[in-house]
Amino acid sequence: MSDSKKIFFLSDLHLGMYPEEVSRSREIKVVQWLESIYREASEIYLLGDTFDYWYEYRKVIPKGFTRFLGKIAEITDAGVKVNMFTGNHDVWIFDYLPKEIGVEVFRHPVIREYGGKKFYIAHGDGLGPGQMGFKLLKWLFTSKTAQWLFSRIHPNASISFAHGWSKKSRHAKGVSVDFLGNDKEYLVLHAREKLKEEAFDYFIFGHRHLPLEVELTKDSTLVYLGDWIENFSYAVLDGSTLSLKKLD
Repeated sequence: MSDSKKIFFLSDLHLGMYPEEVSRSREIKVVQWLESIYREASEIYLLGDTFDYWYEYRKVIPKGFTRFLGKIAEITDAGVKVNMFTGNHDVWIFDYLPKEIGVEVFRHPVIREYGGKKFYIAHGDGLGPGQMGFKLLKWLFTSKTAQWLFSRIHPNASISFAHGWSKKSRHAKGVSVDFLGNDKEYLVLHAREKLKEEAFDYFIFGHRHLPLEVELTKDSTLVYLGDWIENFSYAVLDGSTLSLKKLD
């Protein structure tokens, strides 16, 4: 990382989420923000659930997101590295986005060092204790057999089903979530287990839709990035200082 450049982290854009007109407005807001920051960035991290639903057939991708995808392509063409993590809503990102807009896709946590600090970076889904039903569902969705079977379904039917499922889930659970406490937050528990193996200065996660910093030890901090549905929050690493911010 250049000393004069920054690294930006954001998560859970859920582009394409119902209702469509609100999603379009949020997409425009994301694109305007990207336009405002990318010239001072060396890297940008999209930590999962960028899309509320994504599945790549061999010759078909979901429609929409034109402004966002075009802006990311412009950013990578300018030499800024864009790291895109899959989340539980867009686990079926394959090779289209790397080839077409130049992002690098990650499916598992990564470890990086910037500015003399060590980072553990992940979307966060399926990490930590418990969540057995969720972990089983994730295993199913990442199964090659399940992907092959799903690809046999016509896109009109599969995409309609996926959006319907997401809409029903949002009505049932809502978007806002509460912090469960240090003894119950599964990503906090996961981070503490990782600290028993090696030292990290920062753990950066999406998934929880909370813009929040949690002090794990005097030398280690967990950062939840929040989302771009209600919070419009992100983190920025400037030199060796990581700050959690919200869009003005």
